[in-house]
Amino acid sequence: QVQFVESGGGLVQPGGSLRLSCAASGSIFSIATMGWYRQAPGKQRDMVARIASGGSAIYADSVKGRFTISRNNAKKTVYLQMNSLEPEDTAVHYCNNWPPLEYLWGQGTQVTVSS
Repeated sequence: QVQFVESGGGLVQPGGSLRLSCAASGSIFSIATMGWYRQAPGKQRDMVARIASGGSAIYADSVKGRFTISRNNAKKTVYLQMNSLEPEDTAVHYCNNWPPLEYLWGQGTQVTVSS
């Protein structure tokens, strides 16, 4: 089974950029669809992007055109490039399989967009 470690979050000003990384362990990563999820204060956890093993991607409407998900199967790593960040993007960001496996939720990485 796969375990995930997220990194790359931080504090940025509106309009700024961050690149999140998700390092995975396990033997099935290369064939699994992976997703990035986020949970803002007082909100439910939602999918923001997912990517299939071959590279096809789906994005939530709120981030389409601003975020790019990618993966490197050899490195067992999933990335989320976040551009034109908005205060509404402030959330803890998580990676997981898609559909997510509940026992694989980790600590996530905090993204804060504020002046």
